[in-house]
Amino acid sequence: MNVQTQDLKAVLLQSNEEFHQLADQHHELEDRLNQLLSKPHPSEPDLLEEAELKKRKLALKDRMEAIARDYQAHH
Repeated sequence: MNVQTQDLKAVLLQSNEEFHQLADQHHELEDRLNQLLSKPHPSEPDLLEEAELKKRKLALKDRMEAIARDYQAHH
């Protein structure tokens, strides 16, 4: 992530409630995913949860990027 992107993220975290909530959710999913990935022998349900978490994280990231693009287009 370059400096300009980091600056934009910092601005959006402070000024856009939806972006802030999405970032919090993304962080929570990342924490849970790290827990699952640390298991030496994950179970089938763990593997399914891992796949679902990755999909959800990607959806959150896509929405955050859409908010950032919209912000840049209007500022």
